[in-house]
Amino acid sequence: MAIAVMQRYEMKYLLNAGQTNYFRRQLEGHMRLDGYGLTSIASLYYDTPDARLIRESLEKPEFKEKIRLRSYGLAAGDSPVYLELKRKSDGIVYKRRIQTTVAGAEGFFAGIDAPDGGQIERELKYFRDYYRPLIPACLIIYDREAYFEPGGDLRLTIDNNPRYRTEDLTLTKSMDGIPLLNPGQTILEVKVQGAMPLWLSRILSGGGIYKNSFSKYGEAYRRELVYRKEKTIGCGGLILPAA
Repeated sequence: MAIAVMQRYEMKYLLNAGQTNYFRRQLEGHMRLDGYGLTSIASLYYDTPDARLIRESLEKPEFKEKIRLRSYGLAAGDSPVYLELKRKSDGIVYKRRIQTTVAGAEGFFAGIDAPDGGQIERELKYFRDYYRPLIPACLIIYDREAYFEPGGDLRLTIDNNPRYRTEDLTLTKSMDGIPLLNPGQTILEVKVQGAMPLWLSRILSGGGIYKNSFSKYGEAYRRELVYRKEKTIGCGGLILPAA
């Protein structure tokens, strides 16, 4: 969690229950569960009032970027949380992040800057000011299994029960949300700085597991659009305010 700068390839896969069990079995002897075991993670995404960031991301451009506030478990007032800037260009993911508190992040988005901010803080500030105003838009929560390759740079994560909410947008209240997947489905993410090892390619192929561009925030946004459209139709065409 202390890493402040990351640059790597990230590939996503949507697994059913059978594929998830198969994949876990096949990892034995190759990967180890990290010291945190199963961790509940909450990511609060900030966006413009017209959802510019997620709308542009869903168009699958060559370059896209997001900003979020992340906690590991339910955050308390003074517990560490991480303000992250995530960019993707030509398939490579770049992350910048700093440790702060919920109050510190709220101050940051309100325009209060640290007097001794370094390079990462400057990048975050530029992003904030470029897209101003940024507001809490969607909270994504999931239960993550994280694996590492001893002596290598390969990392794998399996996200269980991904869920979201667009109300009570705080990291300090609860880890509840609306499910994003069908029961038993999980999201596998492969994170590597170079090429994927051959043994992993064989495991994926053997399980019929293929790349998927699934985005948790993107799926939550799509669902909210459908929900609002249905509410509008149900109200005889009345235009309802965004959640």
